[in-house]
Amino acid sequence: MAVDFSDTLVIGISSRALFDLEEENRIFQEKGVNEYRAYQKLNEDVVLNPGTAFHIVKALLNLNTLADERLVEVIVLSRNSPETGIRVLNTIGHLGLDITRSAFTGGESLSNYMDAFSIDLFLSKDEHDVQAVIDLNTAAAALIYPPPSTYIPAEDTVRIAFDADAVIFSEESEVIYKTSGLNTFHDNERNKADVPLKEGPYAKLLKTLSKIQHKINTGVGLSPIRIAIVTARNSPSHMRVLNTLREWNVHVDEAFFLGGISKDKILQAFRAHIFFDDQDVHVKLASVLVPCGRVPYKSSSVLKNMNDLKIQKVSPTLETS
Repeated sequence: MAVDFSDTLVIGISSRALFDLEEENRIFQEKGVNEYRAYQKLNEDVVLNPGTAFHIVKALLNLNTLADERLVEVIVLSRNSPETGIRVLNTIGHLGLDITRSAFTGGESLSNYMDAFSIDLFLSKDEHDVQAVIDLNTAAAALIYPPPSTYIPAEDTVRIAFDADAVIFSEESEVIYKTSGLNTFHDNERNKADVPLKEGPYAKLLKTLSKIQHKINTGVGLSPIRIAIVTARNSPSHMRVLNTLREWNVHVDEAFFLGGISKDKILQAFRAHIFFDDQDVHVKLASVLVPCGRVPYKSSSVLKNMNDLKIQKVSPTLETS
């Protein structure tokens, strides 16, 4: 009988996002696959250190002990060959992580397997895989940044923070801000305060987390899942966000409408297990303090096109004669 994950939050995570494999990746990049294979075999009983997304995975898996059904499933998705993946599996067993499913594709792209595994959220350090998943619109996906060196995770709660526009919501309003300025953006959001924002790449994930809050025996008010919206929006544009969440019947524990205040210290105070944002500038600052992932724009996105043009202007290609 086939396993049904329709009511389960399914996380697909690459081995480099789950564990610290940067030295191993350096060996692969600089010395090739044979040296990498030999190194992994020699060290396959050496336990790997946690990677950036280790703490959010561990915290989410702990939710399974609080309900009468399995709430979260984590599947390791790796470009490793089955042979070189043995060290990852040994580390999972040594640490007692409740992960029983994995896929090792021997260098092939992971993006084609999202539907097959019913993935809701894909976390990886491979930009091409993440971009492909975003473009296919099969799951929420994030490019994981290096881990913060002094981060101490909360033990009693799962704490997830999201940016708003182009993450939880569509990029539509952000495009207005980028193309027409702040005043036009505020006028648009004030006039449409009662018109729900369109769903973005993380809307389904947010709704799934909200449903899980209701399933846990503690009830929503005392749920061990704490969700925060951390956005540069402020008054008067904040009301459209709140009205949209109400329309979606989504419970958010904390909301920060910062209006230009830096997000990093807010996220540190919130003690986020992970923060998702679409802008590199915010992710870079915050990733020094809390684990972070950047949500790429679709290749067809207006914002991606604008960013690409901006990069070209800053770093023009040198002409040669």
